[in-house]
Amino acid sequence: DFKVESKNVAYCDEYITAQYHYDETHVERKGKGLIARPTRRRYVLRTKRKVPKTGLMLVGWGGNNGTTVTGGIIANKAKMTWKTKEGLQTADYVGSLTQSATMKVGDDRQGNEIYTTLNAVVPMVKPNDMVLGGWDISKMNLGDAMERACVFPEPLQRKLKKHLTPLVPLPGIYYPDFIAANQEERADNVLPGKDKQRHLETIRGDIRRFKKTNGLENVIVLWTANTERMCNVIKGVNDTCDNLLRSIRSSHAEISPSTIYAVASILEGCSFINGSPQNTFVPGVIQLAERHGVFLGGDDFKSGQTKMKSVMVDFLVSSGLKPVSIVSYNHLGNNDGRNLSEARQFRSKEISKSNVVDDMVDSNRVLYKPGERPDHLVVIKYVPFVRDSKRALDEYTTKIFMGGLNTIVMHNTCEDSLLASPLILDLVILTELCQRIEIKPEGAETFSRFDPILSILSACIKAPLVPGGTPVVNALFRQISCIKNILRACVGMAPENHMLLRQKLPSSLRSRL
Repeated sequence: DFKVESKNVAYCDEYITAQYHYDETHVERKGKGLIARPTRRRYVLRTKRKVPKTGLMLVGWGGNNGTTVTGGIIANKAKMTWKTKEGLQTADYVGSLTQSATMKVGDDRQGNEIYTTLNAVVPMVKPNDMVLGGWDISKMNLGDAMERACVFPEPLQRKLKKHLTPLVPLPGIYYPDFIAANQEERADNVLPGKDKQRHLETIRGDIRRFKKTNGLENVIVLWTANTERMCNVIKGVNDTCDNLLRSIRSSHAEISPSTIYAVASILEGCSFINGSPQNTFVPGVIQLAERHGVFLGGDDFKSGQTKMKSVMVDFLVSSGLKPVSIVSYNHLGNNDGRNLSEARQFRSKEISKSNVVDDMVDSNRVLYKPGERPDHLVVIKYVPFVRDSKRALDEYTTKIFMGGLNTIVMHNTCEDSLLASPLILDLVILTELCQRIEIKPEGAETFSRFDPILSILSACIKAPLVPGGTPVVNALFRQISCIKNILRACVGMAPENHMLLRQKLPSSLRSRL
């Protein structure tokens, strides 16, 4: 347990209420100089302590990620063990930011830094308590789908099979124009007809029944299905929420399956997270979420090569070095790779992978002129033999002192679903937490929730969706710092700044503090 004793925070049965001082610096350009003006605003944050019984509905439940998440939770609940080449392995949540990462909360009297897990700071939903369900265009039960995926080692598969076999996905939405033609052979569990309004109502009914049957207080829907092609944003079709709803009623060809799932979730008051790179959140979806006050998060899980890139480029630019060429090559053999082997689906992924360096480049106008960017190429190839063990090769060419060049070449074997599954849990856990956090300026009468676009999820996302007019942050450590500092704010603690000023003082002065 973790508790803060301070005049800035109060714990009661219902809420944790914190007084928080938020410091900013506003900068104005004057001639060739900059004028900085520090400001301080006072806010009150309150967080509901009771964690609701939460369900997670996965679109693509029978895919590699869906079976891996489900099997992982079952293995953890049952405390399963299995033999590996390295010895006896116990089920865990390694790779989850909320479950296995730590954050500094202070120092003890001897000056030792004290850390705790993120989920100890404020109440969070436990993965073992989640109720899972979902849809898939394949009717294969999750036991057989797990074996098809070949993600878990065979000894663990044997233990999980009896738990997963009874689980069968609900029929999913299948519009062949949006995913690769090679997916047709798997599409034996689809909603009939072409009436998109009927499909919308069916998905809404599925959500309501799932919630009622399992006695849930809260449902979050997450897309972990195939990458779709990009939608065309068309005036009068999907540019406003009213036009979007009208276009669904008329079964307009440019309304994608993922958009219908998002709309169904919003209309049922359920947060929706997009784990693929397509533009599910057309303007009409965002406007609809704002109208109903429902959270959206996306786009595209950031688990392997792109996560590494968001660290590497941040390191280089922050060190005063200038990346001039970034070439990224992937090959993978799972169904995601097969779907991405078609050009329109690959284009969605290429866009989400390519924009990851933009904010880091824009942060340094000494190195980069306005509009200047490194050459950046992304290649993805389908190689069935490697299955879920994606290979990622990257070459970073950087300008260094006096016109010199430095080249870093990296090889990364990314176990795709084992890396993505903990992110799915984090996205759901953080989204559920945000549903319980309210904030108001000091002196205001009413509390508000966060903006419907949950940019706090950016650490888990390749192409973060952010509220209009706000900056996109891709640098991983800034994204993680954002999450940790919001948790600190919820309990009235100042942000962690890593200055360690007291430790920099001479011992004669430090001993008096």
